[in-house]
Amino acid sequence: MKKLKIYLDTSVINFLFAEDVPHLRDLTIDFFENFISLDYYDSYISNLVIAEMEATTDTTKRSQLLSALSSYPMIKHVPLESSAEITNLAQLYTQSNILPPKSYADALHIAICVVNEMDMLLTWNYRHLANVNRRQKIHLLNLTHNYLHPLQIITPLEVIDDET
Repeated sequence: MKKLKIYLDTSVINFLFAEDVPHLRDLTIDFFENFISLDYYDSYISNLVIAEMEATTDTTKRSQLLSALSSYPMIKHVPLESSAEITNLAQLYTQSNILPPKSYADALHIAICVVNEMDMLLTWNYRHLANVNRRQKIHLLNLTHNYLHPLQIITPLEVIDDET
């Protein structure tokens, strides 16, 4: 059976260290320990994720985030991270009012996933990504522009399999 391809946005890595929400932090740690580290999924990030981590102003937090990547070497970089196709698709998400212009980075995460035919985009960002209304609009726009590979935008909680 083919492994599912998942893309981890920055929020998922960030929640490894989220002291203010211990329940979600613990779920995220469980996900990394029992699924990422065991290579259960083909896991990916992009240079955008790294850039967002590097832009963290708190130096301790930035160091934690970047060190998480070396703790999980099985996480790969997406093959295609920058192209006119990705940029155009991200712009469509904001121009169509699916995402606000200030959330262009989120639109880029989605476009990277769609163009690379990821099965899932994992996020803890409920406001702009893991939101049923936005997911539906994203799906319809993708179909309209002939992106037929379905992308699920979900939280790590939704991929934890207790029977694994």
